[in-house]
Amino acid sequence: MSNRLEIIGVPGIPNVNYGDHLASMIQAAASGNGIDIQENDIIVVTQKIVSKSEGATVDLNTVMPSPFAMQIAVKYDKDPRHVEVVLNESVRIVRMGHGVIISETRHGFICANAGVDASNISNADILCLLPKDPDESARRIRTDLIKQLGFNVSVIITDTFGRPWRHGTTDVAIGVSGIEPLKDYRGLVDPYGYPIRVSISAVVDEIASAAELVAGKVDMIPVVIVRGYEYKISESSSISQLIREPESDLFR
Repeated sequence: MSNRLEIIGVPGIPNVNYGDHLASMIQAAASGNGIDIQENDIIVVTQKIVSKSEGATVDLNTVMPSPFAMQIAVKYDKDPRHVEVVLNESVRIVRMGHGVIISETRHGFICANAGVDASNISNADILCLLPKDPDESARRIRTDLIKQLGFNVSVIITDTFGRPWRHGTTDVAIGVSGIEPLKDYRGLVDPYGYPIRVSISAVVDEIASAAELVAGKVDMIPVVIVRGYEYKISESSSISQLIREPESDLFR
């Protein structure tokens, strides 16, 4: 295990539009800033530019709110069209309160407003949705980067989630490719000789959170390179590996 990591922000990525080729934009921005992407680097990409490149957006002017959306909007002082989009992106409403809808998305994520977001969008009438298949999005970016670079890299797509019981948000992984998402310590022995029975680290979430320290929320750095972490390469990794099964979830 390396005892040193580098977290390198990649500035200079222009505004992303539908159909843009993210791998080429990432490599061009890195080269333009004198950053050489190296073998086994972890490329951390924020969800917003992935969704925009894939057209995962909704124009509020095309949305007709349902009576239920209108009811929620009145109660929480929300735009009913925005509420309708959140409902459409949800498979289950977990809780509503304090002006927030906590829901489960079709991906299995439980988050605020089904991941629907209006921040960092130039047009106030446009909402950004989560990618339909974030793992596939990560695989596509990784495949294209490997073709361009000629060596292995891995890709993590991230979004910002709140957390129960704690103030503040943190970035987590919502899509992965090329990196095993979990590190299983079970069966090992700690330095004091005690067997480890339950510890499994969500390494892709930890990497996502570390990358956000460099990316920031308003700094216009949607791509970060994490270098020096010795991860297990996986060609079949999926973010579903991090989603707890209902039968083992104490909060369902």
